[in-house]
Amino acid sequence: MQDLAARLKAEAEAVGFSACRVCKPWDVPQVAERLAAFVAQGRHGQMGWMAERMHWRGAPDVLWPEARSVIMLAEEYGPDHDPLEVLGQRDRAAISVYAQNRDYHDVVKKRLKRLGRWLIEAAGGAPEIKVFVDTAPVMEKPLGQAAGLGWQGKHTNLVSRDLGSWFFLGCIFTTLELPVDGAEVDHCGSCRRCLDVCPTDAFPAPYQLDARRCISYLTIEHHGPVPVDLRAKMGNRIYGCDDCLAVCPWNKFARQAHEVKYHARDDLRAPELRGLAGLDDAGFRARFSGSPIKRIGRDRFVRNVLYAIGNSGDSKLLDAAQALCEDADEVVRDAARWAVDRLGGIHGGS
Repeated sequence: MQDLAARLKAEAEAVGFSACRVCKPWDVPQVAERLAAFVAQGRHGQMGWMAERMHWRGAPDVLWPEARSVIMLAEEYGPDHDPLEVLGQRDRAAISVYAQNRDYHDVVKKRLKRLGRWLIEAAGGAPEIKVFVDTAPVMEKPLGQAAGLGWQGKHTNLVSRDLGSWFFLGCIFTTLELPVDGAEVDHCGSCRRCLDVCPTDAFPAPYQLDARRCISYLTIEHHGPVPVDLRAKMGNRIYGCDDCLAVCPWNKFARQAHEVKYHARDDLRAPELRGLAGLDDAGFRARFSGSPIKRIGRDRFVRNVLYAIGNSGDSKLLDAAQALCEDADEVVRDAARWAVDRLGGIHGGS
């Protein structure tokens, strides 16, 4: 199997992955306990699916008992620009790097399936496989650490000495008995840049995240109005947040994405808030076709844009907010009136 594993890693690179490592599905014994504590403290917020399938999420060997190996893949999506620069352009929107072009789920899954088909053929057609990319009850980050791709940093994201912070994870579960690569150890040392940069203090302690305060969660997963005390802290971040990733010193080894589908679209690098606020449902769907942004829907997206308008301090955007004070969606109306109040205008709504 050593020869097959070596050929597998060469093929993974050939199909476009940046790194390939192997672990066993039972190599993450600490995950179940940590996940249970996270949910018990309510830190998962409205992500009820985390609580519903904890028995699978906390034990990959329970998810598919026949699996004997987990092949963990990394795919770089490093930006060609400083993702924090847009935070100073208050009339513009900050969109997380990973969402500035095509949906990575589609791109990574196609690559995983291609590699999986190669593996089945190379092994003589005997093994079974299942591929996952962030849409099943699989804890990719602990598995990534167990396989040696990187370690979970103090911000709980995976960090690599070779790739920095900018990479997606995908995995192939297989019935094949492949040799393992060994876990990576923590290389954060005394650094706490990721903790200190967080605008909303979403880290109660190093290696702990309270999703309810995380801007990525608030702009993507959270339904309804964002708590008032957090809105001003969101700045102009309208979809995700890259702050804790961008400041990691290990990014000196990160490389720009070689996959053109991850290269930022010009209209999503720093789009004007005014134009985004004016999107109706059809316009939203057209603009974000093929983008991960599309999944949150027009109303939640415009809610986020209105919080950014309220934080802009730009009175020229007042009319854009006022125009939405009587929007059909209650949450959009609330966000619009908040933005108008912040900009010192009169919304005239009830």
